[in-house]
Amino acid sequence: MKEHEYTHYVNYYETDRMGITHHSNYVRWMEEARLSFLDSIGWSLLRFEEEGVVSPVVSLECRYKKTTTFGDNVKITVKPESFNGVKLSLSYLMKNEEDEIVFEGSSMHCFLDRNGYPLRMKKDYPEFYESLRGLLE
Repeated sequence: MKEHEYTHYVNYYETDRMGITHHSNYVRWMEEARLSFLDSIGWSLLRFEEEGVVSPVVSLECRYKKTTTFGDNVKITVKPESFNGVKLSLSYLMKNEEDEIVFEGSSMHCFLDRNGYPLRMKKDYPEFYESLRGLLE
């Protein structure tokens, strides 16, 4: 199974009055890493949007393990967990520079056309379907 790595630099504005990263930013980083993953397999969000495909979040799960602070580099590993042609599930593992786990999470996404109707990616976008299925085998 293919994993994709993405690194996020923690910005000052992402921290709270206690000097630690606000919890809401980890969800943003999941999104950044997901977009980077899609780019890496040749299916950027821009490409999807140009073709009239949207991919909303269906569910999120977040587990916070350690804090991060301004100036930290957080390595995010994204891995496809399942894909049935309608829904895509991804896992995220975030580590600090000491290689300690700071966050674990997952997200599930579906694929819709411009009118909000579900797409069957095997039929409607077979190239994308095969790309993802190949990563899961």
